[in-house]
Amino acid sequence: MRRPRIIARLDIKNEHVIKGIQLEGLRKIGEPNAMAVGYYSDGADELLFMDAVASLYERNGVLEIVEGACRDVFVPITVGGGIRSVQDIEAALRAGADKVAINTAAFRSATLIDTAARYFGSQCIVGSVEAKKRDGHWEAFTETGRQETGVDAVEWARRLEAQGAGEIMVTSIDRDGTKKGYDIELLRQVRDAVSIPVIGSGGAGSAAHVAAAFSETDADGLAVATALHYGKTTIRDIKNLIHGAAA
Repeated sequence: MRRPRIIARLDIKNEHVIKGIQLEGLRKIGEPNAMAVGYYSDGADELLFMDAVASLYERNGVLEIVEGACRDVFVPITVGGGIRSVQDIEAALRAGADKVAINTAAFRSATLIDTAARYFGSQCIVGSVEAKKRDGHWEAFTETGRQETGVDAVEWARRLEAQGAGEIMVTSIDRDGTKKGYDIELLRQVRDAVSIPVIGSGGAGSAAHVAAAFSETDADGLAVATALHYGKTTIRDIKNLIHGAAA
């Protein structure tokens, strides 16, 4: 029986959890370790730490946060933002991450995903796709949604799988932070395009949105940020809705 994963997403800027709308207008929300422990205690299956400005400033500032979280959190952790090299991946894994999410650097280097997958194993490598709808299709963006690529997002997901990614995380820029629900059609198309697990992100405003995305897309996991950060729902409420009161 498929048991979808609920992933608490924490976007980080300057040691604070932040959140915006469509990856812009970022506001401070809280302290990352305290929030991570809270979501873990509430039943999160995984945690996702994304450095929101790492690509812009050519650095990753979440590794110390991950090291701290690992002392109190015992579920898989994914780190993204500013992962540019095999050395960056190794540093993230040494800090306690189980997986790394790579977006911008995969466009800059045609061999990074393949090299990383061979060195660390595909299970550690998440191909991160940030997508915005353009003229009836979705275009892949880099630099935390700031830079267009001209590449079809669904095709890019296929290429990331071919290069060796063990999982795809697709973030809808259009839906991010809007609390309008996930982009169901985008998730369906990526799910149909690849054979590896697919994680959806962007748009959850309620437990019902999460349940609908699981039932309508066969996503393997869904990342939730705004709905949790602003108290619109809880991980326990989401799981109760999806799995029943015994979850």
